[in-house]
Amino acid sequence: MGWLEGSMEEGFVTTSLESAINWARQSSLWPMTFGLACCAIEMMAAGASRYDLDRFGAGAFRATPRQADLMIVAGTVNHKMAARVRRLYNQMPDPKFVIAMGACTCGGGPYYKYGYNVVKGVDLVVPVDVYVPGCPPRPEALLEGLMRIQDKVKAMKEMTKGQPLELPLPVRTGSVLLPEEIATMEKANDFATKTKERAKAVKA
Repeated sequence: MGWLEGSMEEGFVTTSLESAINWARQSSLWPMTFGLACCAIEMMAAGASRYDLDRFGAGAFRATPRQADLMIVAGTVNHKMAARVRRLYNQMPDPKFVIAMGACTCGGGPYYKYGYNVVKGVDLVVPVDVYVPGCPPRPEALLEGLMRIQDKVKAMKEMTKGQPLELPLPVRTGSVLLPEEIATMEKANDFATKTKERAKAVKA
């Protein structure tokens, strides 16, 4: 019993069913084995022995979305991959959470202006609960993001997928605001042509 021994008569500890369920959920998060680019290396480092993600009860990476409740989107999301990310998210059981890890995942990163094939933020594909910025973020930053997910789980209501009102989900709607030089298809084609011309080798 430790410090609880003798502090309560008959050794009873009372709590609400909702608090007990939330405690169990936050102490047994199962992330999905899911890495897209260089940020996945940092995610692997967070799960290895030096940082030991298992200390937080989240070390059991699952190989299928049907057994996972946490998606860590680690790396650049291309338009071709976006549909797959959404499909995996839809296959995860409720309640489920998403961590956007890295600058590319959060908002396009260095590919924002000229990366025509990169999604300008994974929140345009799936709802994101916690953003972990950095290029790439260190494993400690991912651990901090995981603790923020645990805070959200601890404050959950209705014992299902209800989110706490004091921690709203960030939502972004509408289309991506493109730079002026590639705002239309004609401008994008013209920009690509000029870029190819500038990239040609010059004879000495």
